[in-house]
Amino acid sequence: MRFLMIASYAESLIAFRGPLIAALQEKGLEVHIAAPDLPAGHQVRAALESRGVVVHHVPLQRTGMNPLADARTLLALHRLMRRVRPACVMSYTIKPVIYGMLAGWLARVPRRFALITGLGYAFREDSGRSRLRAVVQRLYALALSRAHTTFFQNPDDEALFRRADILPAGKRSCIVNGSGVDVASFEVAPLPDDGPRFLLIARLLGDKGVREYAEAARRIRARGAGARFSLVGWIDASPDAIAQHELDAWVADGTVDFLGRLADVRPAIAGCNVYVLPSYGEGTPRSVLEAMAMGRPIITTDAPGCRETVVDGDNGLLVPVKSVGALEQAMMQLIEDWEQVVRMGQRSRQIAESKYDVRKVNAVMLREMGLE
Repeated sequence: MRFLMIASYAESLIAFRGPLIAALQEKGLEVHIAAPDLPAGHQVRAALESRGVVVHHVPLQRTGMNPLADARTLLALHRLMRRVRPACVMSYTIKPVIYGMLAGWLARVPRRFALITGLGYAFREDSGRSRLRAVVQRLYALALSRAHTTFFQNPDDEALFRRADILPAGKRSCIVNGSGVDVASFEVAPLPDDGPRFLLIARLLGDKGVREYAEAARRIRARGAGARFSLVGWIDASPDAIAQHELDAWVADGTVDFLGRLADVRPAIAGCNVYVLPSYGEGTPRSVLEAMAMGRPIITTDAPGCRETVVDGDNGLLVPVKSVGALEQAMMQLIEDWEQVVRMGQRSRQIAESKYDVRKVNAVMLREMGLE
């Protein structure tokens, strides 16, 4: 039996979906992947093919609303499905969900599953995006009406889709605990005891709270607290991207230590004693789960997807979205209370094991897809 997974970002296939792909193969399925930017010799393509995965290139632009380009994506996916004839198709992120579900319906794929990993740029509360949001909502509603089950990574996103009639009444949905984390690979690391060390890992987008993190860091440094603030990530192709000159200024004045884009984030997490993600909203943030598994307290926002990872005062602290003052205060609270850092880090690991173990998350998805 063939299973087709559709993605828009090649690197996510190994980092986020690797364990799910392995679980599908363990069930005896022939796994096919469709994604853009996977030419012969690409590192991700080579890694997938070495695991027995069949890789297909499809034309897909992650950002922008170009009707002709999107029509080519739909046509390419339809042709691929008619050729491969998968028994199941699952897609994630906005364009793969929209065009993957429509192509799957047109190609009469027997079982079709959508995974909503976050709302993305179009859904942020900003009057300048209202037209884009309306278009995305209509396309989502059309596509999800063709899905057999839609997976969500937090209850807020599911509630929004139901309330806005994006997910049609009567259509099945299932909430899972994010993409999960391999708690065996992300082992507990000792907390550095040479001063406060904060870390943020994210694509360098405004919606990730990168500017709030940098400003809070600047304020705390001005207090002479002796803290250091590391930043891991890269400038992505997005209308919401941090400008290169902003990043250069933060590095030049010592506000952040920029570590760039890392293939393995575990050394960076091991080098911090508090993990911070001031995001405006997520599906469930994978970087937070990885930091939790490694025994780090979390400071994140009281926003969809983020709030599910933290019990305020237990394994971390929740702050309001876009509040630099509250973020600064939360950081100072942990700077001044090492015992709280230790206790919260221990609780993070316990929660990661009990709630976010990737094997448990994948078991729920396989069961819902009728593959358990």
